[in-house]
Formats: sequence, C-alpha cells, structure tokens
Amino acid sequence: MARFNFRLPDIGEGISEAEIVAWHVKVGDRVEEDQQIADMMTDKATVEMESPVSGTVVELAGEVGDQVSIGSTLVVIEIDGEEEAAVEIEEETPGSAVAEPVAVVESVSHPELAAPAPVEAAPAAANNAERSAPKDEAHAAPHVLASPAVRARARDLGIDLAQVKPAEGDRVRHADLDAYLRYASGQGYLAPHASRARADEQVRVIGMRRRIAENMAAAKRHIPHFTYVDEIDVTELERVRADLNAMRGGRPKLTMLPLLIVAICRSLPQFPMLNARYDDEAGVVTRSGRVHLGMATQTDAGLTVPVIRDAQDRNVWQLAAEITRLADAARASRLKPEELGGGTITVTSLGPLGGIATTPVINRPEVAIIGPNKIVERPVFRGDDIVRAKLMNLSISCDHRVVDGWDAASYVQALRKLLETPVLLFAD
Repeated sequence: MARFNFRLPDIGEGISEAEIVAWHVKVGDRVEEDQQIADMMTDKATVEMESPVSGTVVELAGEVGDQVSIGSTLVVIEIDGEEEAAVEIEEETPGSAVAEPVAVVESVSHPELAAPAPVEAAPAAANNAERSAPKDEAHAAPHVLASPAVRARARDLGIDLAQVKPAEGDRVRHADLDAYLRYASGQGYLAPHASRARADEQVRVIGMRRRIAENMAAAKRHIPHFTYVDEIDVTELERVRADLNAMRGGRPKLTMLPLLIVAICRSLPQFPMLNARYDDEAGVVTRSGRVHLGMATQTDAGLTVPVIRDAQDRNVWQLAAEITRLADAARASRLKPEELGGGTITVTSLGPLGGIATTPVINRPEVAIIGPNKIVERPVFRGDDIVRAKLMNLSISCDHRVVDGWDAASYVQALRKLLETPVLLFAD
C-alpha cells in the first residue's frame, strides 16, 4: 500500500491558513471516500473536509485549535488499491484542490452578529473519484448532521451521534444530547442531579468562540460606541400585523421583524450616514445606496448573520419568506458563501427573551446596529384617558467617529413615526 497526503485546499480567496475546529477521525481509523474527516475554520467561514480516498488514517496535522497552512498536509491516509494508482494521486500539486469543501457550516466574524465576507469553495479534482478505491457503501460511516460544537461535545461525552435521535428535523442539537444523557441510563449516561456540585472545567477558546473573542475586542478597541434608546408604541402596528396574518393564506406568518425592516429601509434614505461602512485604515466612509441588512440568527454553534440583499426592494411578505429561508439555512449550516457578508446595517433581537434595553456591539466595518427589545403591555395616558398600550424600546448603537448623537436620535424618531403610524409603511 501507499500513502496519500491530503493537502488542505485553497478554501477562500486570500486565505493563507485555517484552524482545525473539529476532527472526526483519529489515527488508526478506517475512512471511506467522501467521509467527513475535519472541520476547518478561516476568518470567513467553516467548511467540512471530506476524504477523497478510502483507507486508514496514519497521521493528522495537529490538534483542535492548531492552524494549518493552505497546501500543507492535513491528513495522511494509507490508501487501498494498487500502489501505482496511489502514487499518482499523491503527486497532486501542493496547494491544489484535492478535495471539495462540501458545505459552509457557520460563519461569525463579529462579536454579536458577524457577517463575514463571502468565501469561494475550491473545486474538486475532477479525476480523484476515478483514481481512488471503490467506495463500500455498506460499511460507510453514516453522515449525521450536527454543528462542530455539538460534534465536539458528543466526542467528549463518548456519545455516538448516530445513536442520537433528533427531536426536530434531521439535525442533532445540544438539546438532543441532553435528552440522550437523561434517558440512556443503560450506558451510564445519567444527567447529574441539579443539586450536586460539578467539577471545574477548562474549555479551550477555539473556532467560532475564538473568532468572537478576537472580533469583539477589535470592535470595542477600534469603534467608539454610543447607544441611544427610545420607547415606541407598537399597539397599532401589532393590530395591523394580526390583520395581515389573518389574510396571509399560504404565505409565511408575519413577525415584527419584516415590518421593522420595511420601516428601516424607508427611513434610511434621509440618514445615509447610518447605512454605511467605514474603512478606518483608508479613512473612507462608503454610504450604500442599497440596504443589505444583516439578520441575527441563533444556531447551535452561536450567532451567525445571513444578509438580506436589497432589502429595500422587497415587500413585507417577501421579507418574511426570505427571513424564514435564511434562518432555516443558518440553523441547518447550509448558508451559501454569497449569503454571508457585505451587510450595510444590522438588526439584532433577543426575540421572546426580550429585555428592557440592549447596547449591541457594532458589526465592523458597519457603523450602526439596531436592536428591538421586548414588547410589553402597560397603561399609558392618551389625553385624559388611561389605556392599554403595547410598548417596545428600540436601541441603536452607532460609531461616534462618523455618526453624531443628533443623527442617531433623529433617525430613531423617523423610525418611530413609521412604526407608530403603520399605514405609512404601505404608502407609495
């Protein structure tokens, strides 16, 4: 037998190295062609690496958290088949695409709502499949859908993901691992009693958490933030939303978010300094003529931000459909590279968790981020009467280098007018 050097392909323009965030094999393991072997993270995305050959793993490039240069050996596999064929595969040009990064898993380059720049997947070597040994489907390891964080936790707990039944869809999540721990008593995986003390745990800051830490520090170090919060009466807006949902037919159910996005897009043309990106090294602010709106989405691995392109051209139903599509893709780790990055302003919300007010961190190089908070029902004065009203605080954080406090406050007042008089959202 001969050995095949699986070199890390170029998984993004301008990328010189990638971090190992998860190994799915170890030395001595048998791997099949197309079996997932590792998850690699760059500054822009995380991609799943699959083996282009069948064989036995004899060497790994490093441990989780280590950096691997593009073109250097990631895994050495003792391959099946004739030696001549094996040598021919091994002689691929260093740095060439010997395997295709099959899927963008997740992407966070910002402390709260990162929206990294797109990354191009390297094409697979067209003849790898022909030159490698035949794949034995009967013995191929089942491919279980799960994020790198879930895989790492399962590996630490000694859980075979193939034995875990997802409660929803076909993707294993942390909640599924918790359920497995509670009920798999026959294997000794009982959840600890709530009152028992737990041992201290050291967790390496790697992968997405490392990117979050680095970019949070960079955002706070470079950007002088200020946050403005105002209260908005959304009683009428909630009534309009209920009416629209009653007549929606087969269209997706409206949440507050698509209505808020319509209001954001309608009010931004008067405040172009907010819909912008600031290159502080070049000293240039680019005011965008289009609204590419980043949308926070919670996934098992953390927050990621798909971008709604040209949000200003979409009506409320189109926005609702796009929000649903992008959120589902993010949670399933199936966002395309072009659906990430290039945002001009971001919206972040804690959803049902709500909160009185938030001070969101700006998604650098953007200059503003908007955070709607929980809707609460309270008595308010209307003239001499006391009535029930639905109220929501709205937060906006801005880069004080390019946005003045007066501009931020004026923008929220314009936004408030649209949200408190929702008929204006649908007026030409």
